[in-house]
Amino acid sequence: MERYQEIEKSIIKTYRKELWAKFAKAMNEYALVSPGDSVMVCISGGKDSFLMAKLFQEIIRHGKYPFEVHYVVMNPGYSEFNKNKIIENAKILNIPIEMFDSDIFNVVTSVTEGNPCYLCARMRRGYLYNKARELGCNKIALAHHFNDVIETTLLSMFFGSEVKTMVPKLHSTNYPGLELIRPMYLIKEDDVIAWKNFNNLDFINCACPFTEACSIQDDSTSKRKAMKKLIKDLKELNPNIENNIFQSMTNVNMNCILGYKDFDGNHHDLVDYYDDLK
Repeated sequence: MERYQEIEKSIIKTYRKELWAKFAKAMNEYALVSPGDSVMVCISGGKDSFLMAKLFQEIIRHGKYPFEVHYVVMNPGYSEFNKNKIIENAKILNIPIEMFDSDIFNVVTSVTEGNPCYLCARMRRGYLYNKARELGCNKIALAHHFNDVIETTLLSMFFGSEVKTMVPKLHSTNYPGLELIRPMYLIKEDDVIAWKNFNNLDFINCACPFTEACSIQDDSTSKRKAMKKLIKDLKELNPNIENNIFQSMTNVNMNCILGYKDFDGNHHDLVDYYDDLK
């Protein structure tokens, strides 16, 4: 048996409950893919996106979803070592990647003001949407997982003064006809790490020239690390805290909130609709 086949077997057998079942559940529960779709699966080079690519291969192999997939890697200016590492891992995992270049790192390093990590993220998104259009794709798959969702929820509350989360699918406002999907939505990061270690796989991380700077700035990167630590500490008080945070976003009690924004972005205060709550 080839190594990539052993890795595929671990997804279906060893980690069936943790990975395969949750991926399939998200695809079904949130209706992420429809027959005839063309999906651009975005691979950054990290553990999450490579696992997502393998899960897409498996779900296509099972034949339930007749759709087209493109496995795409955007090179924002990786070092030769990291670029070759991505290519090597794609071969190990038997994933037919298509890599295209961008000048994101060069642009970001020339900017002297603002948050470089935020700028990098925005530029990445723009390049990916344009590439999806070029390929004729109508959906873009990103590898955000369960922990990204709950961390984003807390970040929004603590630093954004609003209650919102990272949703499993999202229509693009700037690119009509394109939709963002997150099929790893229900998969926990610890299970991704366990799968990686089980198969002795080694992936790149951010590989960005600003990684160290981002980690010490008061930006979303350091704040997300703080949320990870907070959740870890809270788990000592309540082992089910992660699931509770996640489920809270599906159990919003409209009778007990001070206000909300509607789909058009209009804000409504409690006094405006209080009499309707009788």
